[in-house]
Amino acid sequence: MTLALSVELVATIVVVVGVAGAVNGVAGFGFAVVGTMVLAATLDPATAVAFMIIPMFAVNVALVGDLTREELRTCGIRFAPLLVAALVGTILGMALLDRLPGPPLRILLGFVSLGFVATNQRIITLPTSSITTDRAVADAPLVMAVVGAVSGVLFGATNVGVQLVAFVRSFDLSHGLFVGVVALVFVGINGLRVVAAGALGLYPDIGLALASVAAAVPAVAGVTVGKRLRERVSERLRRALVLGLLTVIGVRLILGGLGVV
Repeated sequence: MTLALSVELVATIVVVVGVAGAVNGVAGFGFAVVGTMVLAATLDPATAVAFMIIPMFAVNVALVGDLTREELRTCGIRFAPLLVAALVGTILGMALLDRLPGPPLRILLGFVSLGFVATNQRIITLPTSSITTDRAVADAPLVMAVVGAVSGVLFGATNVGVQLVAFVRSFDLSHGLFVGVVALVFVGINGLRVVAAGALGLYPDIGLALASVAAAVPAVAGVTVGKRLRERVSERLRRALVLGLLTVIGVRLILGGLGVV
């Protein structure tokens, strides 16, 4: 798992993480999904997952700053079972990352992307789990722990944390608070992942690690732009842009995994 940098690849990475950051700044989520999915169509999927860890950490640190001290304390206590369980699951998922073959991983990423689109579109009403519709059930520490552990495994292996995003969204928080809470959950997870990635050998050479660090700059810049656009973009347009982009990416990943493109 190495990264051979060229001028074209560097330009692609800057554009991808910048756009992904802007999407995250506007919608409150999507950086990991958009960035990883696009890069996985160009790079080896395992390399794309590892490469995005440091930019993801930087993006979530920038977004956590939107929470007040009181919101940090209250939300930290409330969502502690979810965060702790997700940390444990994430490490397990990262341990599996280098053992997964490329084509099946591309297909998995593609289906996860399309699954995210299916569960977030509002054209067709899909059945919903009682866990995400019953506030008392969702707030239970055991339920948070189970959701966190399962979602953490998938997140560690693919950078896709859509289950965590959907779960937090079920609490009907204001958009600003939702963005901050999602960032709070992921900043803890990704902080641990930065350390674990080095320990697990996911950065086989210094070039990949340094490129990942450098990619944090356009990522955070994209978030800054996205945050400024947030109030100017309607919820409907935000949703259409994100889901449309993820649909195209998901289909491309599946076809690439099947060897069609």
